[in-house]
Amino acid sequence: MNPIDKRILKLIRKHHIFTLATAEDNKPYCSTCFYTYIEQKNVFVFISEHKTRHIGQVMKQPVVAGSIALETRIIGKIRGLQFTGKMTELKDQDLQAARKAYLLKFPYTLPFLKDTPFWGITPDFIKLTDNRMGFGTKLIWSVLDRL
Repeated sequence: MNPIDKRILKLIRKHHIFTLATAEDNKPYCSTCFYTYIEQKNVFVFISEHKTRHIGQVMKQPVVAGSIALETRIIGKIRGLQFTGKMTELKDQDLQAARKAYLLKFPYTLPFLKDTPFWGITPDFIKLTDNRMGFGTKLIWSVLDRL
């Protein structure tokens, strides 16, 4: 697998909220989630209950999209990232690694994590737009290395 550009990883590490996009029966839905990213495994990790709308949709269609955006009015500083990937509930060793990484970033969540499911999104495509490198400049990473 080709390495992810350091500038993409820097934006992912710097932020802690992404917008998750799911769909069911051609009806899109999005939700906002706190996340951490485990670079060695290339996985976004977050928590969400089974009863939520987005998890219900993922159980039927596990391919999702997401975005991370820097909010600014200064056009020359606009940065944002979009990704796609497969989402799964984390179990066993993956769950242990996810809990550790999540608690390291969000230690105040410990009282809420006893039975809360952890989810992982393994991206297969990431696009970073960074106007600091020139208006509309994009960096693209894909597991297919075709873009």
